[in-house]
Amino acid sequence: MQRSEVNNQLIWVLALLIVTIILFVTGKLRMDVVALLVIIVFVLSGTLTLQEATAGFSDPNVILIAALFVIGEGLVRTGVALQMGEWLVKMAGSSESKMLILLMLTVSGLGAFMSSTGVVAIFIPVVLSVAVKMGTAPGRLMMPLSFAGLISGMMTLVATPPNLVVNSELQREGLPGFGFFAVTPIGLVILLLGVAYMLVARWWLVLPSEQHQQSAARHRRTFRDLIRDYKLTGRARRLSIRVGSPLVGHRLDDLQLRERYGANVVGLERWHKFRRVMVAVTGSTEFRARDVLLIDMSAADIDLREFCGEQLLEPLVLRGDYFSDRARDVGMAEVSLIPDSELPGKTLRELAFRSRYGVSVVGIRRRGEVLDGALVDETLELGDILLVIGDWKLIMQLQQQKRDFIVLNLPAEVDDMAPASSQAPHALFCLALMVAMMLTESIPNPIAALIACLLMGRFRCIDMESALRAIHWPGILLIVGMMPFAIALQKTGGVALIVQGLMEFAGGSGPHIMLICLFVLCATIGLFISNTATAVLMAPIGIAAAHQMGLSPYPFTMIIAIAASAAFMTPVSSPVNTLVMAPGGYRFSDFVKIGVPFTLLVLVVSVLLVPLLFPF
Repeated sequence: MQRSEVNNQLIWVLALLIVTIILFVTGKLRMDVVALLVIIVFVLSGTLTLQEATAGFSDPNVILIAALFVIGEGLVRTGVALQMGEWLVKMAGSSESKMLILLMLTVSGLGAFMSSTGVVAIFIPVVLSVAVKMGTAPGRLMMPLSFAGLISGMMTLVATPPNLVVNSELQREGLPGFGFFAVTPIGLVILLLGVAYMLVARWWLVLPSEQHQQSAARHRRTFRDLIRDYKLTGRARRLSIRVGSPLVGHRLDDLQLRERYGANVVGLERWHKFRRVMVAVTGSTEFRARDVLLIDMSAADIDLREFCGEQLLEPLVLRGDYFSDRARDVGMAEVSLIPDSELPGKTLRELAFRSRYGVSVVGIRRRGEVLDGALVDETLELGDILLVIGDWKLIMQLQQQKRDFIVLNLPAEVDDMAPASSQAPHALFCLALMVAMMLTESIPNPIAALIACLLMGRFRCIDMESALRAIHWPGILLIVGMMPFAIALQKTGGVALIVQGLMEFAGGSGPHIMLICLFVLCATIGLFISNTATAVLMAPIGIAAAHQMGLSPYPFTMIIAIAASAAFMTPVSSPVNTLVMAPGGYRFSDFVKIGVPFTLLVLVVSVLLVPLLFPF
């Protein structure tokens, strides 16, 4: 009876795991919400105790991962990361091959100490800028960028959450964890292999739009290019508010000008000390007499004369096309939605986009085509590129906003900005101190990271608000929520069952075949769920397989950590791949064509190297 009860519990856990994976794949619910639901279901069903189900919240590595997000943000805010990009442009010159090599080496080096997704997000605009200067297609460099981001996870223990998850599982078993640079020799070999591979594989990326991309890349895009590409010609109006206008004294949101007239207010000139100055427009902006409105008329069928007559507005001269004469005050930029953004599936109206970010969306490009008509009720999709317009300061602030989208292109009208801050040396000191403390092992890794975080705050590299925003809470909750599965599978005999299957299939063929099986199983699961969740599920299996064979668990857990980072095969295998898909102009098949052969190469290299560094 007891055995039957255990079997029933195992079936229940496996069924819950399958449902969880389906929810991850379909995206019906946010991944962090699914993870929290898993904790609740495990406790209410009696499968796990409250302490077992919430064990992830007390895991020191969760604190370490959160602290690393903060440190990465400190490097971004002080300009350290972007300075590396500027150095890259200077060193590469006009050589595409040299650019590819330096790009992959730089991204892998930075990604060894901060989020690979964050590093790739920082370098996408850099790569686009380089492509313009070199007259090459961005697609030639975007995939090397994403591959380098993934390989960076194999460079140090703290480079990616799967490494920390595997290390935590070893410690939970009462075994010493991996050293800070334990994975580095393997990562360096794979990095060199990746550089050589991409120097050849980039020629396989024959993109349909490449000729157009190369043509567009020969010159830096200007306001006029964006106006033409997003079909904005003829939509701009410059209107002065007369005394007695019904607009005076009312907030922009209350007037509903977009809904009533298709008039999107993107800028505002206001008299201040005997001259007109530009004022950032939000939904709460209150209009005054003599204000001058810069309006995007998205509805072509509106009678402008009737609109001005009803609202007592006076048309003024507009020099240039679509505010190109106001480029010093009104900025434009293209931004791209990112995988973890909350924007897809919602309309601009639902998001209160202008009130939230202070800029207006005047164009949307989807799968290469510009959408027509009113955009405010258009449901956003992942991969959309938005053209925003507004105050330059607010547009530059968008570059610090990495949660929902990244800034792809700034037109030539904006001066090249050097984001390096006087606090950059302090940020580098904090990073070096953290690495030194981790190497000496005199202080636990989470404490070393927390010390570095506090010092960054003390040196004003980052403030508390930015630090809290930098932590990727959905990722943290995902780790916490998936940990109970590992405990439940062990408790109900699921791990033993999977290990038994592996032993029957490969146990008699030697440990190298078992390494291959673990790598393939891990890479396959990683096609459907995140690499972090994959590591959480696979780490106990690798340790149990090692014990069953009477061998050291270190080579088996290391192969799992490497396989979890080898998410090269599809654009949805990792947020890093999804991030470069639209800017690179890639199709799903491009990742399969380039990623599958490289994953097989990583498999061969890993199976040969891991036993040499971590003997059976």
